[in-house]
Amino acid sequence: MKPLTEQEIRSAFVNCTKGEAKRLSVPRDLADRPWGDLDFLGWRDPQAPDRAYLVLASGESPVAIQLRSSDAGSWQTRRSMCSLCMTVHTGGVSLLVAPKSGKAGQQGNSVGAYMCSDLACSLYVRGKKDAGVGSRLRESLTLEQQIERTVANLVAFIAKVTV
Repeated sequence: MKPLTEQEIRSAFVNCTKGEAKRLSVPRDLADRPWGDLDFLGWRDPQAPDRAYLVLASGESPVAIQLRSSDAGSWQTRRSMCSLCMTVHTGGVSLLVAPKSGKAGQQGNSVGAYMCSDLACSLYVRGKKDAGVGSRLRESLTLEQQIERTVANLVAFIAKVTV
């Protein structure tokens, strides 16, 4: 993924108003991110831990979505699998819900998916971050195919948000 600027990130949001995009918390360490190992940029808002953001830079311009995590529940202590990267975590997967873009979002419609709570899917797939014993299942897919699957899963989720 190519490095993105704060302005590129803010202007890429498709499921919030321009005012919300202007006020949201963008990571201060953009220059220090491992861009070469990222398929998308994901972060949690340090001032509002129930908020998360994803930016996918595929195609002509990046697309960003805002997410909210569900209330903490007893399921968080169970082993769960991220629907994007297929990494298994014990307590490290959250249900993240995105308001749909446009009129559907204004009417309160949303879509959700179980994702790595820290949104570090790209690093888990590449083995740059460890989620613990048994977190990455043995697969016959190559690393490139696993990366393609992760991106395809995110593209499909974003398509549900923007349709």
